[in-house]
Amino acid sequence: MNEFKITVIFLIIFGTIQTAYAQTNELVVSDEEKIILFTAFSVVVISIFLFLARDVILRRKTSYDKQEHESKKDRTYEKYHSDWGDDYEEVGKRGNSKEESEFREGVTNNNLPNYYEVLGVEINATAEEIKKNFRELAKKTHPDKTKDDSEEEMIKINKAYEVLSYNISKERYDKYLKKD
Repeated sequence: MNEFKITVIFLIIFGTIQTAYAQTNELVVSDEEKIILFTAFSVVVISIFLFLARDVILRRKTSYDKQEHESKKDRTYEKYHSDWGDDYEEVGKRGNSKEESEFREGVTNNNLPNYYEVLGVEINATAEEIKKNFRELAKKTHPDKTKDDSEEEMIKINKAYEVLSYNISKERYDKYLKKD
């Protein structure tokens, strides 16, 4: 590798000296010399490109690369399994979603709805019980199934299931619900 670097540096210096000499002494360059200069310049440019891209070109295969995943075909594996995805937050985006602001407002105003009552389950209900009751209520109150205007009720049921089915949001909800 050191010989390669020395050769590249030599070619650059040689080309610079030849260019400087040609500018001062009105050197006539023949077609053969132009071909040689162009070839040398091309080799230098390609060499620099290969040197800069060596990490990508000589990339070692990881354990993931050796395995056959269905998600490789549509690139969802990288989306959900990146090295820094779990703790990554965009600056200024922390807790500013619509759901986050609604939750903070409900906690601040002490009007946080009891999602356990909405779904008809106890506070210590398991995820399977919550899912079962949600599906039963959804079948009963879905606007396509009933002739009543039950969209508002369905929105409440969906919101309750959304909060209680996700462990992190359920823990946070339980923490603030017990304060009431």
